[in-house]
Amino acid sequence: MGISFTELTEQHLKGSLITSLLSVWVLVALFFYLNLYTKRRYFTVWMTAWLFYALWLTLGLTVPIQSTTGLLYVLKQSCVALSATLLLWGSSLFLEKPLPERAVALFSIFLIIWVYASSQYSPTQLETRLAMFLLLGLSSVFTGIAFYKLRKKMPFIGAGLLSFGFTSWGIYLSSYPLWQEYLDMYRPGFLLATVLQLFIAVSMIILVLEEARYREAQMQAEIEAVRAEKEALQAKILCVEEECRSLYDRVRLTEGLQRAYEELRRTHQVLVQQERLRAIGQMASGIVHDVSNSLTTIIGHAELLLNRMPNLPDPARRCIQNIYTAANDITTTIAHIRKFYKRRHNSNEFVTTDLNRLVQEVVEITRPRWEDQPSQKGTVIKLHQELDPNLPSIKCQAEEVRDALINLIFNAVDALPNGGTIRIVTKLIENTSGNGSPPQKFALIEVQDNGIGMDEETKRRCLEPFYTTKAAQGGTGLGLSMVYGMVQRHNGNIEIESALGQGTTIRLTLPISS
Repeated sequence: MGISFTELTEQHLKGSLITSLLSVWVLVALFFYLNLYTKRRYFTVWMTAWLFYALWLTLGLTVPIQSTTGLLYVLKQSCVALSATLLLWGSSLFLEKPLPERAVALFSIFLIIWVYASSQYSPTQLETRLAMFLLLGLSSVFTGIAFYKLRKKMPFIGAGLLSFGFTSWGIYLSSYPLWQEYLDMYRPGFLLATVLQLFIAVSMIILVLEEARYREAQMQAEIEAVRAEKEALQAKILCVEEECRSLYDRVRLTEGLQRAYEELRRTHQVLVQQERLRAIGQMASGIVHDVSNSLTTIIGHAELLLNRMPNLPDPARRCIQNIYTAANDITTTIAHIRKFYKRRHNSNEFVTTDLNRLVQEVVEITRPRWEDQPSQKGTVIKLHQELDPNLPSIKCQAEEVRDALINLIFNAVDALPNGGTIRIVTKLIENTSGNGSPPQKFALIEVQDNGIGMDEETKRRCLEPFYTTKAAQGGTGLGLSMVYGMVQRHNGNIEIESALGQGTTIRLTLPISS
């Protein structure tokens, strides 16, 4: 049989509601902490659901039970509707099968409109309360099912307790509007709700502790696995390191052998080149000696005929003059050949020479060849000098060094048929022998052009007498061989770098007397 709200004592009503409200606030505080601790969204949604439930209890302290109209009544039932909807949404998030946010919002709006409409047209509102609390109860049962599924997957006792707690609380909420109609069941109902809410709070704490312990154990197992993997990896690294060290030693040995082989090959090429030039020099020496003797006779007789027989016919005199001129030309060529194989000078024949001034003199001497003649053909050749002001004077045969530089500049000009740049550099260099002796100082003269360059065959044979690539232009092939002879007589060295289309660089190094 139904009873009215006025038949209950005010103390019993407020005591039951306040006790239940305190237990709900415990749940709100717990879910708020879990939300901060875990940053999981379903805890946020559940906390909001419990807040609406707490608001419903708070309004129950001010709105009489028999009141079924008015804005506060609609607000109370809307709190139940929103609490049920949020509890259901949070459970879907927990199960990783989230409901669409738009659908949740539309469903909440529908429930609020339905509550308002029922408050206007239904006289008792029992059906409305039954529907709202049935929805809230089903949402709680659904949450219990979610924790039951978690219990099936993980060995968490707290999940099982939460499944029991939410299911029991859902059953209670589903029948709550009916309990309100009986005096004997009203106050025990609130006490039962308080117990279930505190049970849910304790179970949630147990679940969180179990989950933290499980994650710690899992993390510890992962750490142990990583430690074991690290030790195995360290052992493998040591093994690979030994293999790599052995391989590196073999590679380093191979590289050393390769460098030694390259050095030996270059030395062999230099020795072969020197031996070839020495053999050519010896052969040229013998030929020049014999040819010189014959030329002396030819020139002497030709000169005798020209001087002592003035009555010779003009055709005969022209023939004898041609013989005399050709013999003198051959004598000049022989003189050039002698410069190739000529023996080393006596050091007393050397004079102190300023190389920078000598270079400047050669530049002025050759200016018509590298500046005037190309400009007449419409081409431009630029000559740059980079002379080391700290370069000391050297002792040398200045005439031979001058002739060598003239030959190098002429060759550079010939390599620039379309114009370009010639660069002359002087500097002081040191060469250490590596045996602890003091370094030896050399004067470096470098003549560089950006002309047509030389192929490998030309670069290999360019120092040989009579080897020329300019036979059509009247080249004799004695220019670089003379330069080589000069360098050898001064105990110096010559280096040639060249490639087709990339120009040529010739370096002369001459020792500086201490």
